[in-house]
Amino acid sequence: MAAAGETGQGPDFAQGVSLEDVPASGVLAGHVDGSPVLLARVDGQLYAVDGACTHYGAPLGAGLAVDGQIRCPWHHACFSLRTGQALRAPAFAGLATWTVETVGQRVFVRARVAGGAIAPQPGASAGSASRQQAPRRIVIIGGGAAGYAAALRLRESGFSGSLTLLSADSDAPYDRPNLSKDYLAGTAAEDWIPLQAATFYAEHDIDLRLRCEVAAIDVGAAQVTTLAGERFGYDRLLLATGAEPVRLPVPGFERSNVFTLRSLADARAVIAASAGVRTAVLIGAGFIGLEVAAALRTRGLEVHVVAREAEPMATVLGPVLAAELVQLHRGHGVVFHLQTSPTLFDGSRVLLEDGTPVDAGLVIVGVGVAPRTALAAAAGLAVDHGIVVDEQLQTSAPGIYAAGDVARYRQDGALRRVEHWVHAQRQGQAAAANLLGAAQAFTDVPFFWTHHYGLDLRYSGYGAGWDQVQLEGSLPRGDCLARFSRQGQLVAVASVGRDRDNLLAEAQLWH
Repeated sequence: MAAAGETGQGPDFAQGVSLEDVPASGVLAGHVDGSPVLLARVDGQLYAVDGACTHYGAPLGAGLAVDGQIRCPWHHACFSLRTGQALRAPAFAGLATWTVETVGQRVFVRARVAGGAIAPQPGASAGSASRQQAPRRIVIIGGGAAGYAAALRLRESGFSGSLTLLSADSDAPYDRPNLSKDYLAGTAAEDWIPLQAATFYAEHDIDLRLRCEVAAIDVGAAQVTTLAGERFGYDRLLLATGAEPVRLPVPGFERSNVFTLRSLADARAVIAASAGVRTAVLIGAGFIGLEVAAALRTRGLEVHVVAREAEPMATVLGPVLAAELVQLHRGHGVVFHLQTSPTLFDGSRVLLEDGTPVDAGLVIVGVGVAPRTALAAAAGLAVDHGIVVDEQLQTSAPGIYAAGDVARYRQDGALRRVEHWVHAQRQGQAAAANLLGAAQAFTDVPFFWTHHYGLDLRYSGYGAGWDQVQLEGSLPRGDCLARFSRQGQLVAVASVGRDRDNLLAEAQLWH
């Protein structure tokens, strides 16, 4: 059943609703002539905004209203209920606002105001850099989640100086999570993958350089040099170099039908190779590896997963939920080879430690990633399993920041490095504010989602080292919530079919 706030659902606000029906907190979801709208009371004032998330179109009426925001039930984007402003990724376009009129004891939602424009973030405008010299030239190294989000936030925040985005990728920023989901499965067209139209960057005066490898950073001269010999001076620098897939030092794994999956080019190559083979072997049983398994099963391939663990994903999800996820894949025909590793690939078969041969028309290696720190280390920045940054994402060199998979940041007294798409985007947004002098600590709660055969699992928090898990419901029924605690303190939640519970737990973790 469609949630209230989807097309045509809930009260028609054009016909008016009783003032008493608008809750003192939360939102009332309805529509105006079929367009989903949220009506909210914030600090005693009435506001109306679009009711569909600008990221994937989720019904925001099923989300969580808190602190004058509405948080998306699917991927936890945040919007202002007052202005429609997109506050936090993964949504970047704002919600349209609507005019609200009170007549006696009835409230009417009238005209839709053109939306999508984002007002400068509090404390993050170019003018807030008055505590230090305002930057005129900002260079971002890396065109992934963090670099892209930072570039957009800089322009949204009023920065009008030179903005250069140096990306080693051959493609403009794209929706990386879907490379292992719908795109790989063949259920999403490639024109759905770019995050912006090809003309966007020029229109916003973002100097996007593709296939641009940076060779060195001269901290003293405040200059970046590329392999092609180009030099870019900067007043502020953001390192968003991301991570690269770990390669296996196994004989035969250098062959042309062995792949990793990190870039759009990688995904294209896997799709092309899968068209002419019958079997695929995946090395590694993490979330990405299992998403790839589901995608290739959708394409009709026979899929084998090889993993060192006895219980894949158990350290993340707990033994019960992890076993249910593995069983879901087995139920869809995926064959698991556990507690073993490959020793050889001869081009058509993977040989396991016990001598078992597994047919493989193609092999995909997914055993983790390593942060790209070589550039920072050569420049003399502090590096320790990532580029070390402070609470404001500044590196050991003043004026140089890092964000995304490469950043090892301090939170709750510990150094962390998180490899989540949404988290990288939010770090990019936070770094952008601090590049302009906001001096704000990054405190966001990590969040990711993973998709398997139509089932979406959402995870909020930083669960490393949990010592207790409480599980309600079950994954096979599509209704479960796992709470992970460490020394009696909630640190993370995982859910299927309980989006609002996940949001509530995230709000608890946030505060």
